[in-house]
Amino acid sequence: MRIRFMAVGLAAVAVLAAIVGITAILAWPGGGAGSTPATDGSMPVANSSRKSSDSTSSDQLSQSSACLSAADVYDQVRPTVVEITSTSGGGNCPAPRAQGTGSGIIIDDQGSILTNEHVVAGANSLEVKLANGTTLSAHALGSDPGDDLAVIRADLSGNSVTSATLGDSDSIRVGDPVLAIGNPFGLEGTLTQGIVSATGRTFSEGGGTRPIRNMIQTDAPVNPGNSGGPLIDCQARVIGINTALDNPTGSNVNVGVAFAVSVNTVKKFVPDMLAGRTVSHPWLGIAGRDITPNVAQDVGLSVQSGVYIAVVSSSSPAQKAGLHGAFTSESQAEQSTSLPAGGDVITTVNGQAVSSVDQLATYLDSNQKVGDKVTLTVIRQGNEQTVEATLAEWPSAQ
Repeated sequence: MRIRFMAVGLAAVAVLAAIVGITAILAWPGGGAGSTPATDGSMPVANSSRKSSDSTSSDQLSQSSACLSAADVYDQVRPTVVEITSTSGGGNCPAPRAQGTGSGIIIDDQGSILTNEHVVAGANSLEVKLANGTTLSAHALGSDPGDDLAVIRADLSGNSVTSATLGDSDSIRVGDPVLAIGNPFGLEGTLTQGIVSATGRTFSEGGGTRPIRNMIQTDAPVNPGNSGGPLIDCQARVIGINTALDNPTGSNVNVGVAFAVSVNTVKKFVPDMLAGRTVSHPWLGIAGRDITPNVAQDVGLSVQSGVYIAVVSSSSPAQKAGLHGAFTSESQAEQSTSLPAGGDVITTVNGQAVSSVDQLATYLDSNQKVGDKVTLTVIRQGNEQTVEATLAEWPSAQ
């Protein structure tokens, strides 16, 4: 899949974050359209806030009493889950045909199927296999590459199928039971079970690619072939799209740490995908570091909160606005073992205080669109100034 690096910006910088291996969970071993090797990703940066203990106890008792058995959840959700086979090459192309398999969920009675973008990217033909064994051709409809989401469509007329119920990923709590249904290693309709291990995870593939935020971490076993399938709560509601797993061994197998795109992210962008559009996201073009007392001391800052700019991407809105990074280039940053002085500090965006890279990125994602102008308050060499930047679209190569 495409789990990507820094929160608002440019590239994997060694001094900015610890690195873990993240890999796709797309295809049967041997590769295929959309399958990818292990990549690097940033460690998590944010978690959801806690409720009071009384509220937590009440909510947990309420949910527990409403939970269905795993067998009942499976019976309800399995008919909505399909196996997706993507084929690339062949035809007039001299290269051999390659296939990859993933999963998807039916989301309406028009035959719209939600999956991961990496499951279908680059395919010149798509097939879906329904729970009843029927195989149908499908075509790409719309996508959100920045969140690794896509919608494809198949003609389901003549087949008695149901669509999945989408839940509310903001209401889940660490420790809640979850289930996954998909096609790991081509084993159709496999059910696995676990818990929500964490919420609010932010991960990235590196190389300047856009991070996916608010991901759900789970220990429910998912493996290659589960990509695009549902992560489900104990009341048979989809709360996420299984997308990636931690891959410290490089063996593309589950080690108990997997990640799903939250269903509330899906809900935000699925109307555009159903309309056949490709979702774009605003891009500022920086890699930064949250300011802590140690960071402020190390680089001689006069402020104790904000986003310290490490790198400014070439030809980015940030560069055009005149923002300064501590490093002169991405390659210099990658070779460094310490964070130098000299970078600008962003303290507000459009008058809203920002204290972390994730907070800045979330504000831009939630409130701005490509082409919008944003006003940044910047501290440069101890002096405060205002900078205006016009947001661009995340470059397709990133």
